[in-house]
Amino acid sequence: PLLRAPDHPTPTSLSPRILQKVKMASFAVQRSAVQVRSPCVMRSAATARKGMVGLPARKVVVASRTSTFAPLPAFKGMSSKVALASTPLKARMSTVSKKNARMSVTCQAAEGESSNPVTALFKKYPAAETIMYFGVWYFLNVKFNILNKQVYNYFPFPWFVSVIHLAAGLVIASVFWATKLVKFEAPDEKFLKAVVLVALCHAVGHSLTNVSFASVAVSFTHTIKTLEPVFSSIGSYLVNGQVYSLPVYMSLLPIMAGVMICSATELSFTWLGFSCAMASNVLFAARAIFSKKLMGNMNPVNVYNYVSMIALLFCIPPVFIFEWSTLGAGMTAAAAKVGASKFYWDLWNVGMYYHLYNQVAYQALGKVEPVTHAVGNVGKRIFVIGFSIIAFGNKISTQSIVGSLIAIAGAGLYGYLKGLDAQKTGAPAH
Repeated sequence: PLLRAPDHPTPTSLSPRILQKVKMASFAVQRSAVQVRSPCVMRSAATARKGMVGLPARKVVVASRTSTFAPLPAFKGMSSKVALASTPLKARMSTVSKKNARMSVTCQAAEGESSNPVTALFKKYPAAETIMYFGVWYFLNVKFNILNKQVYNYFPFPWFVSVIHLAAGLVIASVFWATKLVKFEAPDEKFLKAVVLVALCHAVGHSLTNVSFASVAVSFTHTIKTLEPVFSSIGSYLVNGQVYSLPVYMSLLPIMAGVMICSATELSFTWLGFSCAMASNVLFAARAIFSKKLMGNMNPVNVYNYVSMIALLFCIPPVFIFEWSTLGAGMTAAAAKVGASKFYWDLWNVGMYYHLYNQVAYQALGKVEPVTHAVGNVGKRIFVIGFSIIAFGNKISTQSIVGSLIAIAGAGLYGYLKGLDAQKTGAPAH
């Protein structure tokens, strides 16, 4: 039933009992106005009291019949709240609607997000999202390693190419920030001081890895790279005093044995390629140890972006020291050999693949447990080694194959056991 003002004149005073009933009716009308116009707000308030903030509110549809509400008469002794209720309901509902306009837009946006078919699919099948991240990660990593080696076959300037990798990352990160695909986070002074050492390790380690790629087969470099956990374990103990369980340390033995077997029979072996890959292991292990202090300050993808940008500054001087005198002639010869358009396009693509595969790796880490990520990283190396052998037709001995498999299996076992340790003790898994 709807309240209507009486047709006959109302008295200027009423008994307290009747006045109380009028007040209660007025408050009921006022509350119904808020519920009709702002269901999201009422639901948010109710869920906040129950500790369930963020649950989607059901859309409430109420037939509007505000025109039938007449103003309530004013009585003596009425409070200001009752006087507010005596105003036309349509006007009060308009006021409430304006006040809650922003919150209504937020509710509509949340409903829009949930209607996204891709988001809905990933929410229904979380494993599909994980598979998607790992698939993209593997694809980009294989593309980078193959194209990177192809570039070195006609343009053997690894220090300059390392600069291109990081410069392309600077462009991509800027585009992602500008388009808000990645949320921009401004670094503070403390972060910038801490990131310098991490960026230095990243710059030198990345450049030395590229020197190794240019000197030996891609498969051999990746086999040597499986030794990185050995240096990580030593560094974690020396820097943080961190001690792992005995099974974790025992799992390092097959890694070292596999690398020794592979190195002894590798047909493309050179001391330059081997020593640069080993040195990069030390530097990347140090980068991992010191970068843990940065992860709590901002999103891991943004941490990687800033590390890459500062590392770019460290990578430029070695170009002038080691390659500047012959760089111009080398670029001319490369452009003449494969064509200027292909040469410059390859440089951009290899930098793009490098940055994107690292970014997707960080995103994949955020979607799965450390143990799963460690096993996935081993699978990535198997893919890279296998596809590089197919792509370049490298001759590889049976002993090298056996050594690579032993080293990769040891790395997978190390990552798995270390992840289990992290789950039991709360120690970092990386």
